[in-house]
Amino acid sequence: MKISLEHIGRRFNREWIFRDVNYEFESNHTYAILGSNGAGKSTLLQVISGSLTSSEGIIHYSEGDKQIDQDYVFLCQSMAAPYLELIEEFTLSELIDFHFRFKKYRKGFDKRNLIELLGLKNSEFKALKHFSSGMKQRVKLALAFCSDTKLLLLDEPSSNLDQQGLDWYLNLAANECSDRLVIICSNQEQEYSFCQHKINLADYK
Repeated sequence: MKISLEHIGRRFNREWIFRDVNYEFESNHTYAILGSNGAGKSTLLQVISGSLTSSEGIIHYSEGDKQIDQDYVFLCQSMAAPYLELIEEFTLSELIDFHFRFKKYRKGFDKRNLIELLGLKNSEFKALKHFSSGMKQRVKLALAFCSDTKLLLLDEPSSNLDQQGLDWYLNLAANECSDRLVIICSNQEQEYSFCQHKINLADYK
């Protein structure tokens, strides 16, 4: 999969958050979008995902010689971000079943070993509203990583994770990133240290 950004810009009111972003993202590569708080990292990620329109410029999505319509990019992607809410009335078991009505499991995963991966076997039938913030973040990450998608988008992936959770995330990334296009927004080096390419939004102001 390839994503090509041509002169992409986004503004709120009269202020440009970023402008004239020209970049190509390709499968089997990992990218980190860097910048200080408020630099526009999450905004750019949402533009790339197709959930937010750019104020100027064009994005092309393709796989081989085939163009992918922006309206269908969501079928190719999975995402974990602090602003994406879980359905907290669901139990963990119900949420997993609901999520995988829309996505396929990545090879080697099913409901049982996803719960084992999370280390939450004893919480399988507990409502998510009773989970800690760290447990919820693990769930978000596991659903994104374990979905069979060509594009993986992560925004502040270690948010609410302790050191054990960070190690868990890094191990998951080491095992599940090599054959897909991965884009991570972060200002914490520990979250993106394995990324091959880095884009600093300060270069697009």
